Amino acid sequence: MRVNLLSRQSRAVNVRWLGATVLLTLLASQAWAFSIDDVVKQAQTLAGRDFQPPKSNLPSQFREMKFADYQQIQFNYDKAYWSKLKTPFRLEFYHQGMYFDTPVKINEVTATRVKEIKYSPNYFSFGSGKHDPETLKDLGFAGFKILYPINSAGKYNEIMSLLGASYFRVVGKGQVYGLSARGLVIDTALPSGEEFPRFREFWVERPKPGDKRLVIYALLDSPRATGAYRFVVYPGRDTIVDVESKVFLRDKVGKLGIAPLTSMFLFGSSQPSPTLNYRPALHDSNGLSIHAGNGEWIWRPLNNPKHLSVSTFTVESLKGFGLLQRGRHFENYQDLDDRYDLRPSAWIEPRGDWGKGKVELVEIPIADETNDNIVAFWTPEVFPDIKTPLALNYRLRFTRDEDKLQSQGIAYVSQTLRSTGEVKQSNLIREPDGSVAFVVDFVGPLLTGLDASASVASQVSIDDNGEMVENNIRYNPVTKGWRLTLRLKVKDNQKPVEMRAALVNGDKTLSETWSYQLPANE
Repeated sequence: MRVNLLSRQSRAVNVRWLGATVLLTLLASQAWAFSIDDVVKQAQTLAGRDFQPPKSNLPSQFREMKFADYQQIQFNYDKAYWSKLKTPFRLEFYHQGMYFDTPVKINEVTATRVKEIKYSPNYFSFGSGKHDPETLKDLGFAGFKILYPINSAGKYNEIMSLLGASYFRVVGKGQVYGLSARGLVIDTALPSGEEFPRFREFWVERPKPGDKRLVIYALLDSPRATGAYRFVVYPGRDTIVDVESKVFLRDKVGKLGIAPLTSMFLFGSSQPSPTLNYRPALHDSNGLSIHAGNGEWIWRPLNNPKHLSVSTFTVESLKGFGLLQRGRHFENYQDLDDRYDLRPSAWIEPRGDWGKGKVELVEIPIADETNDNIVAFWTPEVFPDIKTPLALNYRLRFTRDEDKLQSQGIAYVSQTLRSTGEVKQSNLIREPDGSVAFVVDFVGPLLTGLDASASVASQVSIDDNGEMVENNIRYNPVTKGWRLTLRLKVKDNQKPVEMRAALVNGDKTLSETWSYQLPANE
């Protein structure tokens, strides 16, 4: 009997010991748990110190290389990070070179620790370029990319790239890289010059085997701002990135841009190419869409102006905005190499009420498609006090299904066509009359459900620099929508002309607001 009693006591002790062990393990994992609060503490600490510019450790051979040489530096696919783990995600890294000449620190977060991912030249193939491995030993990475089998099982595709300043690009299923998102912009398009905050350090959570998302933390730094970011990436037909951010100002700024998007517009149907080109359009995005807090939808076709242009749209309780690529048919672009028809639109949906502010659109003249020239962002009406965080969260969606972003109860602009204005002579020959013509097609389920004889009218306004000579609305049997034709004469070609138009049926608004700026000297 005594033996049995001791056995029971022993078992009880063992159970208590096992329970204590489990508890200690849980406490240990909790102690190692990493969250955005850890990054916020670092950002707040940085904000209280003077800015220290990043130091480049890049050998001159790599700093002075041309783009073609930099392209030869390729990550060795068989060395992808996490490739030995049972997880659908992989990491690959960018080598420093050209203007990517400062290292960023990249860490892996597990359940029990944070570990820096160390640079090694063995990760890379350098092509024909010769280098001394000793000079690269502690170089560090320029950035990283995320791979995931988004298009077919077992084949890893690049879905996100984080390289340069606070830029990152994202794609969903069947998409190719186009526009970029950014963490923050400061003083964009101001005479003082733009400040480019940069992500100086990243933490990437190691995903579990069944995870369908990836969590990334980032620490942002610049002369006048710091920030803490948490990105949760959900790959899919639409790849979604949930963003949580806290931004601290070190000093006053002239302009603070939240949830910025950067894109390229060279020419398109609303502004045809000035030189003969087999491609009807060449752009990553062709319009800015805004869903205002009062329910109004605004569509602003993009321009490649001859002079810097800044447009602002005052909104309260913003519901969403984005740079979209409307028009998905290959025939719209005819480009087999760059596939502009597959480039995603990006849509920002605020989480919570952002209050009063404005969406700003910056359009910069460019001569070719190698440079981005479009920036869109939200800026608050009142900037935070120095060292007081501005906390804003939002969802960022990369999609090719632009029509699903739109409210189904309102029509939207499918295309804007621009042409030389003309009139028919008595002999039926068309002759230019010195005006500029716009053809705007409105489509959507709301219009499809109307009879062709419905009383659809247009509400059009043009500023004082334009004189409207035609305002015509007619049913379009091809699209089952309505086509608006406008002709106007410009009074002063040195000034732009602002136009707005929408479809109505009596007192009911049927469409979003088409808001177009005819640039100066056009």
